[in-house]
Amino acid sequence: MSDKQELREFIARNVVALLHPGDLVNLGAGIPSHAANYIGVDSGMMIQTECGTIGGGPLAAAGEEDYTLIAPDTRPSTLLYDGVCFDSALSFTMIRGGHLDVTVLGAMEVAQNGDMANWEVPGQALKGMGGAMDLCAGARRVIVAMEHCTKTGAPKLVERCALPLTCQGEVDTVVTELAVIDVTEEGFVLRALAPHATLEEVQAKTAAPLHVPARVGRMVD
Repeated sequence: MSDKQELREFIARNVVALLHPGDLVNLGAGIPSHAANYIGVDSGMMIQTECGTIGGGPLAAAGEEDYTLIAPDTRPSTLLYDGVCFDSALSFTMIRGGHLDVTVLGAMEVAQNGDMANWEVPGQALKGMGGAMDLCAGARRVIVAMEHCTKTGAPKLVERCALPLTCQGEVDTVVTELAVIDVTEEGFVLRALAPHATLEEVQAKTAAPLHVPARVGRMVD
């Protein structure tokens, strides 16, 4: 496994550490979809997809792919023994009706007031917003799973988003390869630090004030 891939798996494991038994969880494309690999059958959690499933399992192993059953990023997924399939209309009725406990999404920028941008980069051809806007508005809790900086080293946690917004003031927690950061009325608050990261590194790579409480947890290794 490459170092880049391992960092993404590390983020996914720490997303799952924030979930609770009984949660109905929607996992978005990219890093969030990897969290399915760490949600156990006996965890008490259920995965919902905007494609139209409840009871999704981990991504399909090589040689076991069923291309009629895919994750939001179109990779083959699996369905647990008690999983169900339904149409997109019912899926978005669940999402817009406020029935999701948590949604986990990727992002390009997150602002200290909870704004998020994850669907458009000016000058680049992208697929569009998808269901992210509905998920941010409908889920009770919004977790962003992303790398801390862009490929060029620019911070993704900022004072104010420069890219077109997906939602305003909806993000609750951000999980990166360096830290778990809560979004509060006071701004970014450090909840946990990665074993391989330092406070100084996280502060240097965060383009907004980072509040550090007296007690800071440790991320799952």
